[in-house]
Amino acid sequence: MTLLIRVSRQIQRKSLQNTSLYRIFSESSALRKGPECTDECKWLCGSSEEILSAVRGQVEVRQNFISEEEENALFKEVEAGLRKKRYEFDHWDDAIHGYRETERLQWGAASENILRRVRTVAFPEGSPLLGPVHVLDLDKKGYIKPHIDSVKFCGSTIAGLSLLSDSIMRLVPENNTTDRVDLLLSRRSLYILRDDARFKFTHEILKDEESFFSGQKVPRHRRISVICRNLPM
Repeated sequence: MTLLIRVSRQIQRKSLQNTSLYRIFSESSALRKGPECTDECKWLCGSSEEILSAVRGQVEVRQNFISEEEENALFKEVEAGLRKKRYEFDHWDDAIHGYRETERLQWGAASENILRRVRTVAFPEGSPLLGPVHVLDLDKKGYIKPHIDSVKFCGSTIAGLSLLSDSIMRLVPENNTTDRVDLLLSRRSLYILRDDARFKFTHEILKDEESFFSGQKVPRHRRISVICRNLPM
């Protein structure tokens, strides 16, 4: 089994009990001006305006990037291989709990068209891409612990499609673990992390019981992510 995520540093911490601290924005917030606020507020929140400024341009969530029909096509293609595996609750480097995974090089026409769109919007033109696409299946009780991907295996950009469930991805700067940024990864969305957001912040997928966005509960169910990466330069 090959896994491209490798932990360079793990941070164990409790989620904030008072999730209202993250409700620092609204569409009329004085901190946010301009037409981009309405869309960004739907998927981005954080502990301070400073930390949000640090990640702008390096994090992106495109809601409804794929249709329900496209989600079904991807799901049917990956489910055949995943169902042969059992969920594991002790990962080799302790980064993931309650998961199964696979990699795919060959895809059907419908799925390949979707992945081509992902690569077009997420990666710089001419960027060398990692051949296999990583498919990670999290059980409803599964979660991904805080980690930073190894530069040995991953380039500057990672892009992932979220199937079957909404979830919360949390980013925490290595040099200040009191700050954080939360991304709402809605079902059928595409998330993109680039540059410092990849290598100077840990990222994680929260447990169902910790899954809140701007003070609102976001139920976590079984979640499949289809992940593309570029190669290190």
